[in-house]
Amino acid sequence: MKERLVLLGTKGGPAIRPLPHGGSGPWPTSSLLEIGGRRIIIDCGLGVTRGLVDAGVRLAELDLIFITHLHSDHVLELGPLIHTAWTAGLKTPVTVHGPAGTADYFAGFLASMRFDIELRIADEGRPDLPDLIRIIEFSEGAVLEEDGLSVRALRVDHPPVTDCFALRFETDDTRIVFSADTAYFAPLATFARGADILVHEAMLAAGVDRLVARTGNGDRLKQHLMASHTMAEDAGRIATMADVGHLVLHHLIPADDPEFSEADWLAAVAETWDGRITIGQDGLEIALPAAKAETGRESA
Repeated sequence: MKERLVLLGTKGGPAIRPLPHGGSGPWPTSSLLEIGGRRIIIDCGLGVTRGLVDAGVRLAELDLIFITHLHSDHVLELGPLIHTAWTAGLKTPVTVHGPAGTADYFAGFLASMRFDIELRIADEGRPDLPDLIRIIEFSEGAVLEEDGLSVRALRVDHPPVTDCFALRFETDDTRIVFSADTAYFAPLATFARGADILVHEAMLAAGVDRLVARTGNGDRLKQHLMASHTMAEDAGRIATMADVGHLVLHHLIPADDPEFSEADWLAAVAETWDGRITIGQDGLEIALPAAKAETGRESA
């Protein structure tokens, strides 16, 4: 297994829209981190299953899954991913780490699919799906210490969600931090100190009103966005304070507006960050630990 980070879906928010020239825009948030011999999925927004397959992952080899919080664009496809992996031959245990409520979500998914699951066990001889999945609900602090992999969580500021956590993954060689969804949150800089890569959400101020107009939720949606997410300039500020090696912008808002290009993101972040930067794009792959982009867009 080569060590890599793959941004499977890079859009902030759950909506999927067609592009002006045809096809769909970017997909909601999910990432693949292959590090220390472990295959780790961070968040399971819509499209995560296809994204993993496109990245060359055999679904039957799922290992670890982390959910940062229970907004739908981060958890909607958790159940379908696991079920699809099961139909693709999953026979080994999968551990899902998530905030309080993750077990309820998965129990509800299993209940909704009870007919299909029981039928496939009886008719196709598949292993009992619930027996393969272990759900561990976490809070702030140490989450996992196992086989040279350390994972810690930091509660971030994403109102009205209180259980939303940044995650720090460490091995002897590599340190990767995911901000999760958050407003500008200075303690995140301490949490991310010295990381090889900081994957941070980002929003363009100039795009907020256009997004609100397209979505139709008016002032309520704008109030949420401004209170709960980080401007691109502030993502750069966190990266500078943390002295990270490489800033990767993820969970982009807006991600599918043709009025904005990579140049707009780079210009915004340049106000506060002069280090290596990559603007997220679905399917973008970054090799570890050198963090050299193999595919997708990158600027340095």
